[in-house]
Amino acid sequence: MPVLSVPGPHTAGPASRAERPECVDLPGGEFLMGDSFGEGYPSDGEQPVHRVDLAPFAIAATAVTNAQFAAFVAATGHRTDAERYGSSAVFHLALRARARDIRGRAPRTPWWLDVVGADWAHPAGPLSHWEEVPDHPVVHVSWDDAVAYCRWAGARLPTEAEWEYAARGGHRGRRYPWGDTLTPDGEDRCNIWHGTFPTHNTLSDGHLTTAPVRSYPPNDHGLYETAGNVWEWCADWFSPAYYRRSPRHNPLGPRTGTARVTRGGSYLCHDSYCNRYRLAARSANTPESSAGNCGFRVARSLPGDVQPGHGDELR
Repeated sequence: MPVLSVPGPHTAGPASRAERPECVDLPGGEFLMGDSFGEGYPSDGEQPVHRVDLAPFAIAATAVTNAQFAAFVAATGHRTDAERYGSSAVFHLALRARARDIRGRAPRTPWWLDVVGADWAHPAGPLSHWEEVPDHPVVHVSWDDAVAYCRWAGARLPTEAEWEYAARGGHRGRRYPWGDTLTPDGEDRCNIWHGTFPTHNTLSDGHLTTAPVRSYPPNDHGLYETAGNVWEWCADWFSPAYYRRSPRHNPLGPRTGTARVTRGGSYLCHDSYCNRYRLAARSANTPESSAGNCGFRVARSLPGDVQPGHGDELR
């Protein structure tokens, strides 16, 4: 799968080696993709479980951080979709803004506030700043913003199949990266919501919103936070019917769509309404959308991978 090539409005040199996210080389091969437990939401299309065979690839050990995204912005002058639109979605308990900055609440998810001045550099609103949390994953980035970063970093977004293969850490049929029990021996292994959503978080894992990358032990491929913390954009268009017709070799997702795949769940996931921090769980959002719980990690093709792609994200 060739490296991304997406035109942008700014001319800048590529990221230096020091600025590029640390990646883990994976051998590819066959794995079983999908929900082995039958507990996913039917509308998400997590079944049938199907065999997938992937070419070798590399994927970042962590989500892209605020500091890494800041280097990209400094080098390119990139303005994110949230900055151009003037607002983004902030979780109500995380808000750091003036009352006049709040445009309103999302109708069906009132815990989300539309906040003027919320963007990647001001993750909780205009009274916050990324420099307070440089090692946290960048948020308020759209799919288009993630693609622009990847172009600068000499990378691309992972396909949905690559993301799940990497997140599984070489294990077959697991529910979570570490096993089938959410809190083995009572220990929190990921950053999700604990308590009564969306009003009371016990903070048993120590975090109301994002956690620094590498806060929890990595999976057996060396990847951190593939469950919880932030949703992560993937390259693919989303379709709940795709698994029924997905090709076995290097699937790239549907050729067209209205929303892009997101994976991994976030700090707001709770089993009462969003049991999507499981390895097989899928979600999606429109490519221009941004929120305080969605980021991304990058992937790279390895030498010898000449699998032809389709669509802008793999061109």
